[in-house]
Amino acid sequence: MSITLHALSFSWPDGTPVLDGVTATIGPGRTGLVAPNGGGKTTLLRLVTGELTPTGGSVTVDGVLGHLRQDLPLTATGTVADALGVAPVLAAIRAVEAGDADPAHFEVIGEDWDVEERAAAQLDRLGLGGTALDRGLTALSGGQVVAVGLAGQLLRRPDVLLLDEPTNNLDRTERDRLAGVVEAFPGTLLVVSHDRDLLDRMDRTAELTRGSLRTVTGGFSAWEAVVAAEQTAAERDVRGAEQALRRVERERQEARERADRRSASAARRAPDAGIPKILLGARKRRAEESAGRADGTHGARVDEAHARLDRAGAALRDDTTIALDLPGTRVPAGRTVVDAAGVDVRGLFPGGVDLSLRGPERVALTGDNGSGKTTLLRVLAGELAPDRGTVTRAEGRTAYLSQRLDLLDPATTVADALAAAAPDRPAAERLTLLARFLFRGARAHLPVGALSGGERLRAVLACVLFAQPAPQLLLLDEPTNNLDLAGTAHLAAALEAYQGALVVVSHDERFLAELRLDRRVVLSPAGSTAAPRT
Repeated sequence: MSITLHALSFSWPDGTPVLDGVTATIGPGRTGLVAPNGGGKTTLLRLVTGELTPTGGSVTVDGVLGHLRQDLPLTATGTVADALGVAPVLAAIRAVEAGDADPAHFEVIGEDWDVEERAAAQLDRLGLGGTALDRGLTALSGGQVVAVGLAGQLLRRPDVLLLDEPTNNLDRTERDRLAGVVEAFPGTLLVVSHDRDLLDRMDRTAELTRGSLRTVTGGFSAWEAVVAAEQTAAERDVRGAEQALRRVERERQEARERADRRSASAARRAPDAGIPKILLGARKRRAEESAGRADGTHGARVDEAHARLDRAGAALRDDTTIALDLPGTRVPAGRTVVDAAGVDVRGLFPGGVDLSLRGPERVALTGDNGSGKTTLLRVLAGELAPDRGTVTRAEGRTAYLSQRLDLLDPATTVADALAAAAPDRPAAERLTLLARFLFRGARAHLPVGALSGGERLRAVLACVLFAQPAPQLLLLDEPTNNLDLAGTAHLAAALEAYQGALVVVSHDERFLAELRLDRRVVLSPAGSTAAPRT
């Protein structure tokens, strides 16, 4: 039960390299896979599953393979039984129980006569006890869909299990249940995640960096300590290389100045020395050749110093941040942006929800999965009419970023998407704005569908925050899903500049702490309870 990568390489059709000759074996135990967004984590998993074909080398999986995809909540359709992968077996069992003795039914069932009981046990293990197998997935929260998908993988009894961002959409209780599954899994587990707590449960951490894979023993904290030590050493090397470069450049300049002074002095003395012109010419040539050799020697030292600085700089990690100015989003302190009173939708809030936002308030909307957080955001956005109660919105634009990040056409480029959102801005200004969101050069012209989750969020944010008119109410549903640590910092930096009203749903407490919230609103069947304004 292992994954073996041999000289594995992969490049996209446009020639962009992702992996370059990776050789590694991932054996039994828990391995966390980390890399920046767009660094190739999901691509590596797709190579392991065979969904993508390597451009070089090979991937071998020893044992039954399971794979929980990160986009499951966005793409899942059908029923719980469909997501569990047991619908055909259940249909065959029902047919046999009804008296149909077609041999094809028995072939489908195989040894899985107890599949319904095993499915119920796995669902119960993941907090979904009592969930009907014929229930539609659209009636479940994103976290519940993830739990169903994980239950389906465990039902297959895999030897090797790939989990791609499994804690996305999960609340604290659901994350604790997932941690129990992770710790109890007996085979080879490869986890792609940006959840520090989950990654700290790993036996080893594998990092994809610059197309190669390297492994550190221990969880995320151990990997972070190794990286911090490397960065300290790299910064020290850069400082040393910069000093050496300045020294050799100064020495070359001083040598040139000495040679120029000698040449000028000899030229001044020559007319009085009575030396024949032919000899003066020979001396001049020898002096020039000597100066040229000396300059060449110093030049070689300068080139080596530049090369040393380049090598030292290559070891530094990119910590680029987003810096914005968004005056168009400003909301006056006393203005009521939205006022919801006694709101209920499909009986989710029988006690009624009351929520009023004034001025540039920042509110976290919290509650267990299934408590109606996404539903309430859609009501506030005007996408969904309440069955009971009223919602009053001030004039001005509201922007709602759903978990699906589906505001942009996947076929359009990032630059064209911003052009559609802000057509009155000059093209050069739009490219400058995209550069602030880290879409520089050719990356601004990538299609949205080719972006990683974190890159897509940045593209959506750019189009939302710089749209005309700018939004004065921003509704965010689990915005840190699929973001690495740097991506979460980028998002927090972008929102730091936002001056309008903000409502955010997130289970990421570290991210919420960075937003300087004014209050929290907790959803429950009784309605909503809110901490007082600060």
